[in-house]
Amino acid sequence: MDRIQAMRIFVKIVEQGSFQRAATLLHHSTAVISRHIADLEHQLGVRLLNRTTRKLSLTEAGQIYYVRVQRILSDIEDAESLTSSSAKEPGGKFRLYSQLGFGQFCLPEILSRYAHLHPKTTLEVTVSDRNINLIEEGYDVGIYSGIQKINGSMIGRQLAITEIVFCASPIYLEAHGMPERPSDLGRHDCLCFSFENLDKKWPVLGYQEEHLVPIQSKFVLNNLELLRHYARKGMGIILSPSYSLEEDLRNGSLVCVLPKYHARKIPLILAYPNRKLLSTAVRNFVDFMARTFPYPEIDHWIDLASLKAS
Repeated sequence: MDRIQAMRIFVKIVEQGSFQRAATLLHHSTAVISRHIADLEHQLGVRLLNRTTRKLSLTEAGQIYYVRVQRILSDIEDAESLTSSSAKEPGGKFRLYSQLGFGQFCLPEILSRYAHLHPKTTLEVTVSDRNINLIEEGYDVGIYSGIQKINGSMIGRQLAITEIVFCASPIYLEAHGMPERPSDLGRHDCLCFSFENLDKKWPVLGYQEEHLVPIQSKFVLNNLELLRHYARKGMGIILSPSYSLEEDLRNGSLVCVLPKYHARKIPLILAYPNRKLLSTAVRNFVDFMARTFPYPEIDHWIDLASLKAS
């Protein structure tokens, strides 16, 4: 049995909700694709589909398998696309949207490297905290945080995780002391981002524990760069995404507070239309981002494991 072909057939059946429609689209007979599914279920040792004369539905195992197989097939398509296009120099133009924080702190370096590799491509970039609908507003690809809404017709590929962490300057900690437990945050000056009522209480998550700590807001701002500025000046403790703090933590202008805790983990998502509709330039950008973020389940900006071990 060709396992990859069987996966493609399985996904097509689920998408179409019918063996017959899937067979027509794949240019196979119903008997052939039925045999592929039977062989696949036999190989896995579980039933993937509930089949009756009126209805086709996924079993619980089938639902889990469907989600994973979609990602596997997308990765295979990416690899094939990267191989076939590696010798081509894409030209043209495409429009890119990015969520504000990621755009400010991460895109400068990323787009500089991309432009160096693909000098014939022109990018039109919009960085905004507005939740842009790519299709309605004519964008080719977008970078979103996991708390934003993405059009359901787009493909969403996770790039990475960013943890929302607690930091302060050595100057502040020398004057006010290092918090040792989540409740200690209530005695400190806190620099707050004006979002989701974070000026009143901070969520603090650790291993098998969760706290919601009332805090004292020293400043409430809607700009991460200003929050970093005041934190470096010793004005208080900041709560911010790891991608905005990497440089400060590495050069020592900020240090991690309560390193065994974080406030939240937020996925960062690359969204784009169906790969078959992508221009060469957009396809190459998608492949470039996949190479830039090869491990989508980790935080790429801070080695949190080493911070938490310290």
